[in-house]
Amino acid sequence: MKRSMTVLIALAVLAAGGAAWAVDTNTLTVTASVSGTCKFSAATSALNFGALDPANPVAVNVSASPQFWCTKGVATDLITANLGNNAVAGVRQMKDTAVGGTDLIPYSLTLAPDGNPNAGPASPRTLTIAGNIAANSYSGLTASTYSDTVTLDINP
Repeated sequence: MKRSMTVLIALAVLAAGGAAWAVDTNTLTVTASVSGTCKFSAATSALNFGALDPANPVAVNVSASPQFWCTKGVATDLITANLGNNAVAGVRQMKDTAVGGTDLIPYSLTLAPDGNPNAGPASPRTLTIAGNIAANSYSGLTASTYSDTVTLDINP
């Protein structure tokens, strides 16, 4: 009986000591970051000057309003436009699209983002693109369709 009691006491001491050896803690740090980004809501937009009448050459002003968004908290939304595919000496120009067409119509663009704060994709903002063709810049040109492609870039 003495021997059984000694074995039971030894097992109890081992069990109590084993439980103490298994207790430990670890602190897990969880992190993430949100990228500051800006995106256009659609991949393309259009600015259409319509039909130009060379018999009555007047200045033509039109606008387009593509939407864009930037991550909440992004402090800037720099939007730029390149000079297009047909620029000469820093002047944007639409080119006659007919095969062998060489006539050009100069035009200007102004970009003006609205003054709203950046609040993410659920709250898109509007970029107003104003286009202008000066009077008499198309009076002696070939009857045709004219076009250019301008790339807009947006940077946070």
